Amino acid sequence: MILMNLHELRAHLKNSISSFEHHYLLKTTPIYMKKLILIFLLFSGFAVKAQHDPNDQIMSANWDVIGSVDFKIVKDTEMYAVYNNDIKKYANKPFELEGYMVPIKDGMKQTKFMLSTLPINQCFFCGKNGVPIMILVELAEPIKFTYQTIVIKGLLKLNTGNAMDNPPIALINAKSI
Repeated sequence: MILMNLHELRAHLKNSISSFEHHYLLKTTPIYMKKLILIFLLFSGFAVKAQHDPNDQIMSANWDVIGSVDFKIVKDTEMYAVYNNDIKKYANKPFELEGYMVPIKDGMKQTKFMLSTLPINQCFFCGKNGVPIMILVELAEPIKFTYQTIVIKGLLKLNTGNAMDNPPIALINAKSI
């Protein structure tokens, strides 16, 4: 069993998965596994190389709380979030984040999407700065997709299951404010 924080996990994954392995894996893997891999990459901090304008990155005390989560890797197919007291005190309570929408499904109206510290139009897979922190958002009412930052408020849910199956952190019953 290995315990590492988000930054160590990024470095570990960067060193363990080459670009060739990444492309080969995606071409030879069934669709359900591709979705699982995508979720894993989004939440594990896979150290892909992204270049971005530092002025676009959202930084706040609440994003720092989200970024403080560590991950325990049990085996290749199991990874669990380890929540510290800083984030546990917000569990099942209203929590507010500003960020960028990263849609999970096609469509201009979104009710379930990822919220990121970086805009979607900045390539996560081509530069050197890594995938930003993201959380799952489940809105009570749909909102129109935008490239601009949005502010979301909802109940902070901390999932204890395998982070490779489900996002470890979510804002549920949320609304855009």
